[in-house]
Amino acid sequence: MTKRIRAKHKIDRRLGENIWGRPKSPLNRRESRPGQHGERRSGKLSDFGQQLKAKQKLKGYYGSISERQFRAAYDEASRLKGSTSELLIGLLERRLDALVYRAKFVPTVFAARQFVSHGHVTVNGKRVTIPSYRLRIGDVVEVKEKAKQLALVLEAIKSAERDVPDYVNADHNKMTASLTRIPALSDVPYPVQMEPNLVVEFYSR
Repeated sequence: MTKRIRAKHKIDRRLGENIWGRPKSPLNRRESRPGQHGERRSGKLSDFGQQLKAKQKLKGYYGSISERQFRAAYDEASRLKGSTSELLIGLLERRLDALVYRAKFVPTVFAARQFVSHGHVTVNGKRVTIPSYRLRIGDVVEVKEKAKQLALVLEAIKSAERDVPDYVNADHNKMTASLTRIPALSDVPYPVQMEPNLVVEFYSR
């Protein structure tokens, strides 16, 4: 088991939720938190604790996104007109690695980040290697020819583990995808309940 897989499993167990909905999550077998005292019953979380957990859960869901990037997304959402929590979700879903994952070109959000970093996709015909690249509605993301036959890609496309959401237009024959609209929280197929309103409360303390 790689260090990254162990880290993902630890995140699941620490938060007490299978945040990616994967069948291999240790929570499917053991619900305790990691560590020597993981079996102890945890006390009721304070308001701050609930806000912190909500932030860790949403941030953790998008893979290796840094605190700096996540805070920057919140700051931008808070400056825009409208619901900050809904705008935050929209900004996160516009990330290039998020779209690659939603389109089922790869099996996990972590694989999506690596897939983009290794130069396997183009945006509107131009090679982009920045996972946090912000997409606009109608931008065409395409898997490069050499990567279309990778086992990782072929297995992800055939997987019945999840579906492509309706705000993503994915063509698995041409290996292209695009955002048709900016999703709201209710549109995003999170396996667990996300609470971006608590994330807003955490940062606006």
